[in-house]
Amino acid sequence: MQKRSKGRPPFRPRLPQNEHRLNREITAPEVRVIGEGIEPGVYPLAQALRMAEEQEVDLVEISPKAVPPVCRIIDYKKFLYEKKKKDKEQKAKAKQSEVKEIRFTPNTDEHDFDFKAKHAEKFLKEGDKVKCYVQFKGRAIMFQERGELLLLKFAERLAEYGSLESMPKMEGKRMLAIFTPKKKK
Repeated sequence: MQKRSKGRPPFRPRLPQNEHRLNREITAPEVRVIGEGIEPGVYPLAQALRMAEEQEVDLVEISPKAVPPVCRIIDYKKFLYEKKKKDKEQKAKAKQSEVKEIRFTPNTDEHDFDFKAKHAEKFLKEGDKVKCYVQFKGRAIMFQERGELLLLKFAERLAEYGSLESMPKMEGKRMLAIFTPKKKK
């Protein structure tokens, strides 16, 4: 006799659930059927199942919320493979946006400012966000207005490529400004 802990049911592994209903799992009385080698249209469920059995493939419910639900006559494994492949392609095409950081000090000179502005322009053209901050060290914290003017000048310089999310604000010993790229037409 096997000993069980109190109050807990015995372990039963879960069976994998299909994300689509197949063949006899479909409950609608009528379905819109699509697939290769058949006439697309609305059929009673029994006739749609018979058509799938004749071709020795599955009847897969693709769009359950449609009226009537849309089903495709296709081999389910092949359908899953194609769906996975399509999702992978879409994921590869979607560009992940990054946040690039550019650091200044309140005493940044003109040449450094231009150099950093060119980098920021490049980042914004590539579709990345740019986080600019002025780092105040020691007594430099007294020159907060210099830092704010520097960031506003930077915003003016980048106006063609991106827009300022919000006015520069202090966070600890840093003054931050974030730029988002302008949408391409």
